[in-house]
Parts: sequence; C-alpha cells; structure tokens
Amino acid sequence: MAFTAVGQVKASTPYTISVFATGVAGSYTKPDSIAVLGGNIFVGYGNNVSTTGSDGKSSTIVEYNRNGDVVTTYSVLGHNDGLRVNPKTKQLWAMQNEDANPNLVIIDPVKGTQTLYTFGPTPHGGGYDDIAFRGNDVFFSASNPSNNPNFGPAVVKATISGTTVSVTEALNASATATNIPTDTPITLNLQDPDSMIFDPFGDLVLDSQADGELIIVHHVGYDDQSVYRLPLRLSGASTQVDDTIFAASAHGVILVSDRDANSDGSGIVYAVSKDIFSPGTAYTATPASVGALNFDTGVITNVVTGMVSPHGMAFIPQ
Repeated sequence: MAFTAVGQVKASTPYTISVFATGVAGSYTKPDSIAVLGGNIFVGYGNNVSTTGSDGKSSTIVEYNRNGDVVTTYSVLGHNDGLRVNPKTKQLWAMQNEDANPNLVIIDPVKGTQTLYTFGPTPHGGGYDDIAFRGNDVFFSASNPSNNPNFGPAVVKATISGTTVSVTEALNASATATNIPTDTPITLNLQDPDSMIFDPFGDLVLDSQADGELIIVHHVGYDDQSVYRLPLRLSGASTQVDDTIFAASAHGVILVSDRDANSDGSGIVYAVSKDIFSPGTAYTATPASVGALNFDTGVITNVVTGMVSPHGMAFIPQ
C-alpha cells in the first residue's frame, strides 16, 4: 500500500495529507475543536488551561482563511472544548470547562464581539462539552458525570434567557438502546458523553468516549425518540474515539487537530484529502489515527496513522 506522509504521520492511498496550521508556543497551543463558517475555519486552542477553569486562564479561538492564514483571534475564559457555528445566526458558539463550572461564549465574527453566558448547577455534576444544532434547537453533551452508574442526562436541550443558559434532559445516560451489531436491547451507562454531530439523516450521533461507543439518537427530544448503540473496534479491539464527521460532498478536505503534535507539543491541524469522497461516509479520530467508520459493524479502517492525539475534525466541501 502506498502512503503520503508528513513526518511520522502517514496517509494511505488514495488519501493525501498536509499541514493546514500549527500551534504557536507561548501564544496558542493544543488545538482541538474545529468549526467552519463560509470560507473561514475556526480552531479552538486549549492552551493547557484547566478543564474546570479553576486556574483562571483563557483559551484562544483562532480564525483562519482556507489557505491557513490567521485572520483574527479571540480569547475566552476557561478551557475551550466545544466549538460550533449556529447555522441560523452564523454566530460561533464556544463551550468552556467540560469537567466542571461550564460557560458559553457566543462570538459574532462579523462584529468581532463576544457575549458570556453562565449555567446553574449541572444536573449530572460535571460540565458541558460539544454543541449540536437542529433548527431552533440546541443540544449540549453532559460531560464528566459524577456518578457511576450514571442516571443523569447525557444530552441536554438548552434555552437562553438574558445571559443565563437553562437546560432540560434530552437523553438519559441510562436509557434503553438497541445494540446495532446484535439488534438486541441494552441498558446504557454513559460515563463519558463527549463529541456530538447530526448525521446526514438527521440523527444525533454522540460519542461516549471512555465507553468506546457511539450513541445514535433518532428524533432526539421528541416523544418517539429511539436510541441505538454502536460499539467501536479498531484492528480487532475495542477503541475510544473523539470527533466523528461525515463527508458532505464528493470534493472537499478533512481537517483534523492533532492536539499534542510538534516537538514542543503545541499541536498541528492536518488537512486530509482525496480526489473523490463518497458523500455520507463517516470518519472518526481514534487515539492515534483517523479512520473510516462502518456504521453497520462499528469497525474502523485507518486512513491516516502515526498521529499523537487526534481530537477535533471537520469536513470542508470544495
């Protein structure tokens, strides 16, 4: 099998890999979440800030053009993890402190303004991580639960009043689900709700990272909601993953943040491309690689290997 490579990072044919952007030691480091708005890309740099915000330090959101040139930067108090563009308002939502004491910052990229929103006590005892939009609805993953077994929410639906965010449960962490490979019922115990995305069919896909599984929620938040569990496997063994994305067109590029890459650990954002993608194909970030994911079996086939710690991903149509 032929490869293209950047250092130790290799992409298998027909994929190619290049560097889109890098962290800058002493300025912004540890890239994670990636969001796309029009022709520009936003990357959240965690800067080694405490995931509970207890050190009082700030993360950096860097806006790039499609050439990887820096357009502007934003500073947000706390550890940034979730980063999404609201498709209706074209504003950037940045979630901080996934382990405790969460806050939300909404950035208007046109005006260059940002507004801070706060939460009350979290019903699951942790923080909030990723963000997903459906029409006027917005959902957060309820990360770092404080109880095992976890009977709290794994996904919440959010509403904003003034500068306060209120939440209601959308998915319970102990919900009954259908296990996809065996088509049998199973009771969940989600200990690590993390990344989320709506798939091309409108179902919410939630990564319960430490549990090594994806949770697919059909009609999330509605009376006829149904839940499915997909255990994940790589090279014959159970594996954790972080972001999962879907190819949105035949032509485009996958961006993936390798959080701890570079000799100084400042991180690299890679661009993975191929001549033609199969629209709807799922790709996911494993602990050291990016792979194509089979949603029938949960089996991941590597397309990029040799990474240090891949996390955030995004697909950019061209």
